[in-house]
Amino acid sequence: MAVGPAWWLGPLLLISLWGTSAPASLLRRLGEHIRQLQESSILGLSVGPEAAALPKEGWLEQPLDPFNTSDRRSFLQRYWVNDRHWASRDGPVFLHLGGESSLGPGSVMRGHPAALAPAWGALVMGLEHRFYGLSVPAGGLNRAQLRFLSSRHALADVVSARLALSRLLNVSSSSPWVCFGGSYAGSLAAWARLKFPHLIFAAVASSAPVRAVLDFSAYNEVVSRSLTSATIGGSPECREAVSTAFVEVARRLRAGGAARAALRAELGACASLGRAEDRVELLGALEALVGGAVQYDGQAGAPLSVRQLCGLLQGRGNGSRPTPYRGLRQAVQVVIHRLGQRCLSFSRAETVAQLRVTEPQMSGVGDRQWLYQTCTEFGFYVTCEDPGCPFSQLPALPSQLELCEQVFGFSASSIAQAVAQTNSYYGGQSPGATQVLFVNGDADPWHVLSVTQDLGPSVSALLIPGASHCMDMAPESPSDSPSLHLGRQNIFYQLQTWLGEAKESPGGGGV
Repeated sequence: MAVGPAWWLGPLLLISLWGTSAPASLLRRLGEHIRQLQESSILGLSVGPEAAALPKEGWLEQPLDPFNTSDRRSFLQRYWVNDRHWASRDGPVFLHLGGESSLGPGSVMRGHPAALAPAWGALVMGLEHRFYGLSVPAGGLNRAQLRFLSSRHALADVVSARLALSRLLNVSSSSPWVCFGGSYAGSLAAWARLKFPHLIFAAVASSAPVRAVLDFSAYNEVVSRSLTSATIGGSPECREAVSTAFVEVARRLRAGGAARAALRAELGACASLGRAEDRVELLGALEALVGGAVQYDGQAGAPLSVRQLCGLLQGRGNGSRPTPYRGLRQAVQVVIHRLGQRCLSFSRAETVAQLRVTEPQMSGVGDRQWLYQTCTEFGFYVTCEDPGCPFSQLPALPSQLELCEQVFGFSASSIAQAVAQTNSYYGGQSPGATQVLFVNGDADPWHVLSVTQDLGPSVSALLIPGASHCMDMAPESPSDSPSLHLGRQNIFYQLQTWLGEAKESPGGGGV
């Protein structure tokens, strides 16, 4: 284990200078942008006298195929250690699991693990997910190599890391290990407790979509409802303005000619929009822009909050009438500028070409890898097929499934089967685990795929009013709502209960 060199600061400054135009890609870039800005602010506080407190970076040699002992290939998996509050070798270990992007030093300096560590004298560690960030095995990202990328492989890494790091850091066999994670990594945290209860004592799963779903139309149902919520700055008039803006976009696309050319320039489309598939890409990116304002509402670094988006869409232009389309144009410019992108959307052909690149990308976002996981495990394809959806009904599910075929050669039937197998293996929204706390915000579109009600005395759920995606994991802020403060207190109390039980039952932390 060695202290990480200064080069890890570089990616924090290179915020998504290229991108694909699929809705999921824009949402992922928004999330990565927010994470990097929050991490930069944390690291900015750790220069000068505090530099010694920076976490240590290390690497574990992990088997590429943990399910085949005759395969001797391996890869290096990055981890981070913050032992600043570690009081004794039998104290608890808080393990922050990485998800579908790089995992930096901020993973052990902010959020639940770091904030809770002083109260229990805990050792805090972060484990980067295989095939993301700098934990990409040699050999690139071709389909044969990606066979070793799945949630099951990631859980096997958690187990081997748990055992190896216990030995390396001289952690007591009685120390309780608690997994933390947000979004997909939140699901991994819950599943780690589900599948390996003898090694993982408890888990806190934030915004964890534990139910895989092919057609995720419910995402936009929550977006639509959240746009009307006065708690976060929405209103029925705002939702109507969104709908009006999308109707105008569709009208201009149908008109063609000069109207379509002007729209292309105004809405940041790099494609000509002459092809139907490229128009679908633009509509999907616009849908993701609005969805992203809801999903990351109120978070430090988010380009637009719901209140700001509604203000733009309901504002008045040069004339006397409200102009939702002009507001949408302004919102596009805000997001493009904040993400450092030259376009909001690209051509479908360029999207496919970028996703076919098998060399690892330095952006840290991992579009090809995550697309592979959605094609082989989760689905999560956001659609707008419900009549009440405020957006265009494009992109439809078939065009999203086609991306899996174009990039990897997977059929629609194989994707549907994979989604069903994932739910069968993990249990969907009834996972059967104990000592798992599920935390969600009711403004977050992903909460409908998580656990939002207690499943028993040892599987608890917190649903925080007005909170967005993984907002409970964000650094505390003076602007945090009372409900968010209360939610974080409840997380503390739940851990207090469980860790108290662990003290009363030595050896309860695993082997």
